[in-house]
Amino acid sequence: MIQRIQSLFLLLAALSSAGMGYFNLWKAKLMKGVTASEEYFNALSSYLIFIIVMVSILLSLITIFLYKNRKLQFRLTVINILLAIGAIILQYVKVGQLADKLMNDGSTIISATYLPAAFLPVVTLVALFLAARGIYKDEKLIKSLDRLR
Repeated sequence: MIQRIQSLFLLLAALSSAGMGYFNLWKAKLMKGVTASEEYFNALSSYLIFIIVMVSILLSLITIFLYKNRKLQFRLTVINILLAIGAIILQYVKVGQLADKLMNDGSTIISATYLPAAFLPVVTLVALFLAARGIYKDEKLIKSLDRLR
């Protein structure tokens, strides 16, 4: 039953993770001497974030098709939630490290801002939570129907 609502939430999680891997997450305007430049941070800037994003995408897509084994589907979704939390934390740590590195190189950061794509991991986290909740409700419904038989 791929048409369940949790399948849509898992697809949304995969798409938002893919967006995180594609778009820039942070932008800083720098001034070094008399030259101005811009520095961007995205998932490709850090191999660890890139790996977490790719695993999250694959796990979300694989989990969609495990609808016959709801226990495994739920477990994989919980693992994916932990990966999403790790991606959020790691993203902000790496951006802080990049800002420190830029400051130590003698550049002055004129302005720095998170771009809208920086909030895609939060969308991923919420979608995965809603998918896990839907899977749990399905499992609970099946157990209650088994008791009635």
